[in-house]
Formats: sequence, C-alpha cells, structure tokens
Amino acid sequence: MNDNVILLAHGAGGKKSAELIHSLFLQYFDNPVLNNLGDSAILNARPGQLAFTTDSFVVDPLFFPGGDIGKLAVCGTVNDLAAVGARPIALSTAFILEEGLKLETLEQVVASMGTVTGELGISIVAGDTKVVPHGSADKMFITTSGIGYLSENQKPPAPNRAKPGDIVLVSGTIGEHGMAVMLAREGIEFSTNIESDCAPLWGLVSSMLETASDIHCLRDPTRGGLAAALNELAVQSGVCIEIEESAIPVNEDVRVACELLGIDPLHVANEGKIIAIVPKDDAEAVLETMKAHPLGKHAEIIGCVKSSPAGRVHLRTPMGTLRILDIPSGDILPRIC
Repeated sequence: MNDNVILLAHGAGGKKSAELIHSLFLQYFDNPVLNNLGDSAILNARPGQLAFTTDSFVVDPLFFPGGDIGKLAVCGTVNDLAAVGARPIALSTAFILEEGLKLETLEQVVASMGTVTGELGISIVAGDTKVVPHGSADKMFITTSGIGYLSENQKPPAPNRAKPGDIVLVSGTIGEHGMAVMLAREGIEFSTNIESDCAPLWGLVSSMLETASDIHCLRDPTRGGLAAALNELAVQSGVCIEIEESAIPVNEDVRVACELLGIDPLHVANEGKIIAIVPKDDAEAVLETMKAHPLGKHAEIIGCVKSSPAGRVHLRTPMGTLRILDIPSGDILPRIC
C-alpha cells in the first residue's frame, strides 16, 4: 500500500483521517457549518415545515456516461426532497471505502459532489468516513441524507393524493440511466452512446409549483422505472391510472437497446425525471412550464386518473387494447443507483 490509495488508517480517526478531511473533503465541501468540524451541524431554523430523507448508493461502475456515484448521491437525495415540494437546504454524506481504493478516484467523486451542490447553492454540512479491509466492499458506497424546506401553509404533493380526473405527466424520455449504467458495466457499445439522465430536479419542480400550487403527486421514477412508480401512486391513492403507450417519450437508442436485451423501458430506472399528477385544469399550464425548462423539454401528458379498478395501472397500446402494467418482478438491473 502507498499514500495514493485508501488505507485502513484513513478511517481510524487518527492523523490519516484528519489529513483526508482537511486535504480532500473540506477542499470540495468548504462551508462555514462543515468547517467547524463539530459532532453535529447547527442550522438556522425558520417557521415552516421540514422534509428529511436518506438514501444509499452502491452503483457499479462508479463512473458511467452522464454521471458518477457522487453526482448520483447528491441528485438522488435532492430529487427525493423535490418530490414532496421541498427546497433542499443541506445534505450530510457518509462514505464506506474499500482499502486500496485510489485516492484519485475518491477525489473525482468528491469533486463531482462539490460541483453539483455548488450549482444548487446548498452545502454538505456533516459527514463520516469508514474504511473496510480489501474485499469487504466494492470500492465505494455513499449514503446521503438531506433536509428540505416547505413554507408553513404549503400543502405538499403526496403519493396518496391522486384523484379521478387528474392528468398524468412525465418530464421527459425514460430509461436512460438504467441502460447507461448497464451498458457501461457490461462493456456493450452502440453506434450512439446512451447517457444517464442523472440531474437535480429542484429547479424544474420549483417552476412547476409556481405554475400550479396544488400539484397532487410528484414521484421520481428510479428503481423499477415508470411502471413501479405509477403502481405505487395508484395503490397509495386508491385509484386506477391509465396511460397511453404511444404518448410515453422514449429515446430511440434506449428503445433499440431495450429491444435487443429483452427489457421493457417502462421498468428501467431514471435519475433525472419526475412524474406529476395534477388537476385537469392545471395540466396544460404545467406541461408548458415543464417544456420551458431544460430538464423538461421532452415532457408529455401520458395519461389520466380513473376511479376504478383501484390500485391498478392500465396501459393502452397503439392498437387500442388495454393491458395491466404491473410492477417489475425481481431486480431487473441491480446496482444501478
């Protein structure tokens, strides 16, 4: 082992740990709260509601077209906050590092996290690092938690608020993230590269909430893709969601890749898309707002909400037939997030 790789001592709380904190994490996560290096971060409180979420990221490979595990960790947590209409305030992060990981690799990931949080104007205010012996983990795992803010009277979107008559929208083409990671992992090349859609959605969601203050449901369709997310919303709201297959935007390269591999793009994960269920009278205005944002330019209305059968998602095919769109069985694409 040499000084260019992660050693067990980097997680032992001694000199090596301090060197890692000061030479790497504080370089990219620099902010007054974190720089105190206290046991807890002290944040200013204000009237209103707080949203709090946490998620772990174990993606393989660490770097993939369109992103990396660091960008994914920040975007995933910010998007979970955005899905309840919460403006992100601060994040914490914890690293599980495998002994022998190149310091250069860790620095690339940390720099990526610093870039995304900087663009969002938020800070990573607390963190932790553990190092496990070589062979006890796969290079690097990251856990991020996030706090978001909602105003005192804001009624947040929730998965149980879809109502019959509502309209279903999606912010863009689906399936890019899952296919990009899987193709990178397996070394499969297509004539046109597929890139992950990994992106922080708060800016898009914020503009949608300004257009329609009472959006009933928001959900980022990550693991299990569009099919799983819609089924969760249908079950929790006790409604039927009917979508038009021909209206669902799918990148042509993703469609071809899915056909070759026998995978339904409706089951493939996304990391930069949002599903919105809105009152019918707000649908066109919300769609227009989404299309005006760079992350929503391919947004489409894809269906509507009906009263029955409760808990079901129906897919109307281009032939006009109706079939049940179920939750995918098993883990179709493991370690994609």
